[in-house]
Amino acid sequence: MELFEAIRRDQRREELSIRQLADRHRVHRRTVRQALESAVPPARKQRVFVAPVLDPLKPVIDAMLREDLDAPRKQRHTARRVLARLVDEHEVDEISYSTVRDYIAKRRPQILAEAGRALEAGCVPQAHPPAAEAEVDFHDLWVLLRGVKTKTALFTMRLSCSARAAHRASLSQGQEAFLEGHVYAFDRLGGVPTDKIRYDNLKPAVSRVLFGRTRVETQRWVAFRSTYGFDAFYCQPGHEGSHEKGGVEGEGGRFRRNHCVPMPRVDSIAELNALLEAWDDADDARRVGNRTASVGQHWAIERPLLRPLPDEPFDTTLTLTPRVDRYAQVMVRCNQYSVPARFIGHRVRVKLSSTAVRVFDRGALVAEHERAVGKGMHVLELDHYLEILLRKPGALPGATALVQACAAGVFTAAHEAFWAAARKQLGDPAGTRALIEVLLLHRHLDRHAVLAGITAALSVGSTSADVVAVEARKAAPRQVAASEPEANAPRPAEQVISLTERRLAALPADDRPMPSVDQYDELLAGGSS
Repeated sequence: MELFEAIRRDQRREELSIRQLADRHRVHRRTVRQALESAVPPARKQRVFVAPVLDPLKPVIDAMLREDLDAPRKQRHTARRVLARLVDEHEVDEISYSTVRDYIAKRRPQILAEAGRALEAGCVPQAHPPAAEAEVDFHDLWVLLRGVKTKTALFTMRLSCSARAAHRASLSQGQEAFLEGHVYAFDRLGGVPTDKIRYDNLKPAVSRVLFGRTRVETQRWVAFRSTYGFDAFYCQPGHEGSHEKGGVEGEGGRFRRNHCVPMPRVDSIAELNALLEAWDDADDARRVGNRTASVGQHWAIERPLLRPLPDEPFDTTLTLTPRVDRYAQVMVRCNQYSVPARFIGHRVRVKLSSTAVRVFDRGALVAEHERAVGKGMHVLELDHYLEILLRKPGALPGATALVQACAAGVFTAAHEAFWAAARKQLGDPAGTRALIEVLLLHRHLDRHAVLAGITAALSVGSTSADVVAVEARKAAPRQVAASEPEANAPRPAEQVISLTERRLAALPADDRPMPSVDQYDELLAGGSS
């Protein structure tokens, strides 16, 4: 374009000939004539590649491509397969792979169009009224949980109008995590969509996929939807239905790329969810596409229009009733969790959430564990086995519960020092029993007070659990005083009061003479005479 403009300018100002213009600009005279005829350069001609060797084989290749119209998607002809068939069935040796590849790339869309099948389905822009619709999906999120690379399930709910989203991570995609994610998202978004929420055919919601959009839903999911008052819209199964909730599909990728690269390093799922909540707050300032207002500004308009939350919350935990085995464990979702040994052989009630396992006996909470990551894991608490260890002290050194207690910092160096001293003085069985009696003190006394009692007992060379208990009770008031500043105020001096003096002081005055045994003595004297 600049060359044509320069040629036309020189001819206009200096009236140079075509030869002079060609010499000055070092171009062909044909180019000069084109520039003088039009200010816009003519379009370049597309080079047409001819393949005379392929011409007699084109009908054969077309027949193969037409066979693919009714073939499964993963059993259709590729360029290499077409070339192999041409060599094997038609004895063609002089044809190249690139020639076949280029022809198939051009001819396959034409055959699809001739058959009335579009290569790609078109999309129609949709209008989303405020507070009417939302979209939900799970995405894989990898994190470094306590230094271990772990895959978590990222629940995502996105309002279709304002594009405000709520994210929550869990260790599974079970129904309990699915329902907890909804409750969290509704609380965070400020209400419930008034029309519908779009879903994949997730197992926590759909137990069976029928024809069309007919689904058989799980009973608990129906009760949850009825409680919060919204309808579910299920997309077509497979890749064909992914565009029906494209907002949340893109939201998962955007959120992970912008906030989870590099992988978050956390010590618990609760810490991870706190990070996700902070990142959701930061996303209120972003703008979607060509919108002039931010996500937070659109959400401020949409929030008052959402349906209010129900007055009574829905219990999202899953209730199970496993039997306690002889190892004082219950099996919950392919993992085993310990309970107090007194429940061996009994059935207990387990409330399973996405992050915790709570065990109840009737209405009393008897055990609580953090949900395990993976399958085949054992989550044990040393306190649940103390009654068994009193009878079997030799099982303590190799106990799995002891290994986990040491890793969690529950079994400290002070406990280890007391155990070593007790075994040295009393022998292995008696020394281990003394340690177990000390561990039982944790059920009734403050942890720091018991550790102070162990330290005090060892300082005087004692390995008696009674000494540890006395010293722990003496240290307990000091622990309370250290935690309560108002307790440091001076107190009046305490005075020891005798119970006998206190009882006598409470009795009324008695002026009667003291009893005498004189008459008894006279009786004895008379009897002897």
